Amino acid sequence: MEEQKIAAIDIGSNAVRLLISVVNEDDGGISFKKLMLLRVPLRLGEDTFSVGKITDKKIRKLIKLMKAFKHLMMVYEVESYRACATAAMREARNAAKVVAVVKEKAELDIEIIDGTEEARTIYESHVEDRLDRNGNYLYVDVGGGSTELSVISRGKLVESASFNIGTIRMLRNKVTGDELERMNDFLQSVKCQYSITEIIGSGGNINKLHKLAKLRKGDVLDIDKLQNIYQDMKQLSVEERMTRFELNPDRADVIIPASEIFLHIADQTNIRQIYVPTFGLVDGLLHTIYNTTQVEKIPL
Repeated sequence: MEEQKIAAIDIGSNAVRLLISVVNEDDGGISFKKLMLLRVPLRLGEDTFSVGKITDKKIRKLIKLMKAFKHLMMVYEVESYRACATAAMREARNAAKVVAVVKEKAELDIEIIDGTEEARTIYESHVEDRLDRNGNYLYVDVGGGSTELSVISRGKLVESASFNIGTIRMLRNKVTGDELERMNDFLQSVKCQYSITEIIGSGGNINKLHKLAKLRKGDVLDIDKLQNIYQDMKQLSVEERMTRFELNPDRADVIIPASEIFLHIADQTNIRQIYVPTFGLVDGLLHTIYNTTQVEKIPL
């Protein structure tokens, strides 16, 4: 059995995640075993969606974080990695400077990926392997700066799109009517072309909502149940949500717009159930690392 350790870094608008896994190869195929997952709520989107760039203060924090991630990867003896940045970095006018300074100070390479690649990379987590191969599903990943929508039909990715509608962006009132209309048009098109009965929900917020619904792993989250939880939380302050629902500060505010996005998508498509696997962009990144030789090696 061959074994290799790889890592993925997801630099999102709300949080930055590091996932380190070991890949085992044998005659029966491959398997990914999680060794460590670390999430830090850096909130780069607060800068980009307010002032159009990443501020010096956040750049310094990102450098420190990437240095820490590099040391952790070295301790775990990671052989290769991929670090990708999404909406907040895509739209920051000083993104090239941020990438360059992280390369200089932390000796790690960051790729800024567009929304379409983000959606396709999330699909690389192979969540469809755990579903009915003959079914049609709408994969919804809600992030801080964008929402990625993908249609999985008979086990294949047939359509994908990215929209500048995310939790941090909504908290800052930075979602435009044109962008919402563009997403609605996509959803109506999907609704007409495919008979979709289930949403696959991705992201930290929908995972937390699934737990708040007191569901077991694998149980679907009913839209009516999600609506009830949302109504209970919406009438509370952030501090009250933290106490009553045992939420971290960086989750207690964004969970409201995340709920609204999922409920809106369900309303537009008449889908009444959400399946919530524990997979996301970092998991997809691991698969892209394994499937290509064009990966970054950890500088020792």
